[in-house]
Parts: sequence; C-alpha cells; structure tokens
Amino acid sequence: MAEVSKEKLLKMYRTMQTIRQFEERLRDLFKEGKVPGFVHVSIGEEASATGVCAALTDTDYITSTHRGHGHLLAKGGKLKPMMAELFGRKTGYCKGKGGSMHIADFSIGILGANGIVGAGLPIATGAGLAAKMKKSGQVAVCFFGDGASNEGTFHESLNIASAWKLPVVYVCENNLYGEFTAGKDVTSVKDIADRARGHDMPGVIINGNDVVEVYETTSEAVARARRGEGPTLIECKTYRWEGHVVGEEGFLGKKSYRPADEIEEWKKRCPLITFESRFTASGMFTKAELEAIKAEASRDIAEAVQYAIDSPLPAPEEAMEDMFSAA
Repeated sequence: MAEVSKEKLLKMYRTMQTIRQFEERLRDLFKEGKVPGFVHVSIGEEASATGVCAALTDTDYITSTHRGHGHLLAKGGKLKPMMAELFGRKTGYCKGKGGSMHIADFSIGILGANGIVGAGLPIATGAGLAAKMKKSGQVAVCFFGDGASNEGTFHESLNIASAWKLPVVYVCENNLYGEFTAGKDVTSVKDIADRARGHDMPGVIINGNDVVEVYETTSEAVARARRGEGPTLIECKTYRWEGHVVGEEGFLGKKSYRPADEIEEWKKRCPLITFESRFTASGMFTKAELEAIKAEASRDIAEAVQYAIDSPLPAPEEAMEDMFSAA
C-alpha cells in the first residue's frame, strides 16, 4: 500500500471532525426537544465510516444502518439537507418524511440508512449484482453492526455474494453491543470476521478507530472486488461512547448495561485524538492546521442548524406523495 498523501489525510480528518461535531450537536438538540423521533449517534466510531468511504468513488454504493449519519457524511452527504431532514423539514433529503433513519441520496450512491437490523445486507448485495451485470465497475459497501451478523440476511447475503463473486465489501462495525445486549452474551464467535470462512471469502479484523488502517484495508478489498475476485468481510473493532439511543437514561434509569470503566477505556482510544497525536508528532501537520479544520466544521454545522430551523415543515396534504421512487 502506497503512503497516504497529506491531502488525503487532511480530508479524512475534516470528515471525522464533521461527523463528531454533527453528532454532538444533534445529541444536544435532541435533549433540548428540538429534534423529533429517535436519534442514534456514532460518537467514537468516526474512523470506520471515514476510512471506508475514503476508498470509494461517488458512483460506488453504500447501505447504512439506524446509526448512519457518519456513513452519509463520509460518502458525501450535505450538512444542510441532512440537518433539515432530522428536523422534519421540507428542505431535507426526504422532504422531512424520513427522519434520522431513512436518509438517502442516490446521486452519490447512498442507497439509504435503515431502521431494520440487517436490512442493508441484501440491498448492498443486490447493488453488487446489478453492478456486475452492467459491468459498470462499481462496488457496493454494506455497513452493519455486530448484532446484524446474527440475522439470517447476513448469511444469505454473504453466501450468494461469494458464490457469484459479487463486488461487495461487508463492513461490520463491532462496537460490542447490539442495542442493550453485549455481543459476547448472544454471539457464538469472538470475532465476526471468523464467519467469513464459512462463506469462502477473506475475513479481516482491524482497528476500527485507526482511520488510516481502515482506509488501507478497504482500498484492498475494493480493488479485489473491482478485479472480479468477489466480496470481503471487514470487521472494525470500535465503540460507541453514547448509549444505543440518545435519551435512553429516561427509560433505563440508573441501570447501565455497560461498565463505566469500559467506556472510559475506549475514550482513551478516540479516533480524533490518536490521529492528532500521531500526525503532529510526526510533523505531518501543525496543531494550528487541525484547529482551523475544527473551527471550519463548527461553522458549517452552525449554518446547517440555522438552515434547518428556518426551513418550513411539509404540508399535511403532502403526506402521501413520494411513496415510491423510479430510481
């Protein structure tokens, strides 16, 4: 793997900063009662979304999960229509009708976030089949969590993708918990990547908090897929700092399904701080350069929030429009 350029590294850092600040701002807005519905944030998991999507082109596909804001931003989703969608506004990606878990933008290959665990796996597999039949050279990436690997759609999708050598990369973001349940209590294997062997494809375990390792591993899997050699399963070991859903303490009370020391330990592996330490120590970047990117992301997000607040709500008579898409 060739050395990653400074330009590429800066772009990935900017994406991680944007995701982190977007999610933190959204969490706070939800707690202030300004965002309807449910919100699942991915604070702590920025490197996996960023590193994977940095290895893709605009014409490649991704499918996402209920925790998908980071995936969408990394693939090129725009802040203003995303924030407007979360506010339920007409200027949102889905005209305010989809909310947090259903944002899509077919023009840049985002086939949709999804509120159903494991539902993106067959969609990405189908996109890979279409790309192979069209000989378009496109690759489909499927993001899913460790809990989804226990669903039937996981095995069905990996089986047919391997049998037909489809250009798909399956990316498991293993954050140790499926909703409120520890993976070790309900999963038969320690490492999800081990399940690749049963479907005769490469299974790779990586540090999901290291954006460079994620980018390099995904680039190899994408190149393999474009060569017609079939799918790869990548397991990113990572962790979500927040609960399954923002505000869960309201119904869980003081009970916690995650040890406090476990959370603190993972915060020490913050993808952004480790990136900053690594590349300022090496002389690749100055602290001033990185601070400027933080400030830029903060300004962009503030503008997106104001855009959402100023946007109109959809009219009630529009509720039955846009039920089907020709895309």
